[in-house]
Amino acid sequence: MKKLIETIRNIFKIEDLRKRIIYTFLLILVYRFGSFVVMPGINPHMIADSNLTAQTSEGLLGLLNMFSGGAFGNASIFALGVMPYISASIVLQLLGIMVPYFQKLQKEGESGRRKMNQWTRYLTIVILAIQGPAYLTNLHNQLPREAFLLQGFSFNLFATLVLIGGTMFIMWLGERITDRGIGNGISLIIMIGIVARLPHALVAEIGTRMSASIGGPLMLIVEFILLFVVFALTIALVQGTRKIPVQYAKRIVGNKQYGGVRQYIPLKINAANVMPIIFAQALMMFPLLFSQFDATRGFAATFSDVKGFWYNAVFAFLIIIFTYFYTTVIINPTQMADEMKKNGGFIPGVKPGKNTAEYIDSVMSRITLPGSIFLAIVGILPALAMIVGVNNQFAQFYGGTSLLIMVGVVLDTLQQIESHLLMRHYDGLTKTGRLKGR
Repeated sequence: MKKLIETIRNIFKIEDLRKRIIYTFLLILVYRFGSFVVMPGINPHMIADSNLTAQTSEGLLGLLNMFSGGAFGNASIFALGVMPYISASIVLQLLGIMVPYFQKLQKEGESGRRKMNQWTRYLTIVILAIQGPAYLTNLHNQLPREAFLLQGFSFNLFATLVLIGGTMFIMWLGERITDRGIGNGISLIIMIGIVARLPHALVAEIGTRMSASIGGPLMLIVEFILLFVVFALTIALVQGTRKIPVQYAKRIVGNKQYGGVRQYIPLKINAANVMPIIFAQALMMFPLLFSQFDATRGFAATFSDVKGFWYNAVFAFLIIIFTYFYTTVIINPTQMADEMKKNGGFIPGVKPGKNTAEYIDSVMSRITLPGSIFLAIVGILPALAMIVGVNNQFAQFYGGTSLLIMVGVVLDTLQQIESHLLMRHYDGLTKTGRLKGR
């Protein structure tokens, strides 16, 4: 404890780091305040008793509501959150693999990155122009007519512009946090939205377990111990890497020697991160389309039950498939081998060129298999928690996208804080078990 207090003091001794943390905290407060500002033209007193609250408590809409910190269910000006921006980023990333123009932009360095960001913003506005009216249509279906103080096309147009402006403002907050604050701004905003739901879920779970007929305090302690174990294993998954040694040829230019050193290529066990779970969850929503027909209603019910065996079996299988797919998309062994060859590097015992690419590909295939299986287990853990009696909202923190995002963002932010401390010759945040990058 003494070491932790001393480290916190060191953090606030560094003026630049102190300003960054305070700046980040203030912008996050602005975001949280905006999450409770209801769109103009809607009566906020009629939202709490509407079907919208029940609709956003589970399923895909519940996930979107959690990512937005409750703004989706509050009919807030930030209701669509940053998910349209995330969707646009994914599309641009995939286009960077398939379209030569975007491939060229990715290789142009800082100027190419700025152009890609500009394209991402344009695509985000297009997605918002589609999702905004869809969200408003859902509001009209879930809220009584009296909840809308304005009606007609003019309200829909005005509200869509408000939703677009809200998401673009959140993007601006995220960029300001990244540039002048600490951590990745967009990721921090998503994490704060998830964590904001934790107190309510925790209070609900404690209230449930305090009843002697449903386990009592002992069961609550067991839940917290299991949650700690899940967090520890998830951290191991996020941090796990396989280092491939790379030797660079020695060159002597004048009186100086270049190269001749050994470095490593860190291949992450979970290179795809949270994306396979998001893709799989989106795909698992398609069976709901068959619920409208009598002949396929049973099929839709089977694959819509988040606690059911077939739902979770197919969900886990899709996570494994998408993990391999997304890893293939973001990691190109041939490109890595070519760049290594151009810089005079080689893997000891492996010939440069094609053999190097095949070796990297084989290593990635071997480490992706256990990573994908563990990711699938993390994906279905919330369902398993609900089966054993954990509250539906609290169960979301036992796994899935929420757990992976929280762990990844916290580790990345701590790593940046630790870098600031080590640059000024202070001890980092951990005395043992150093963070990656330390």
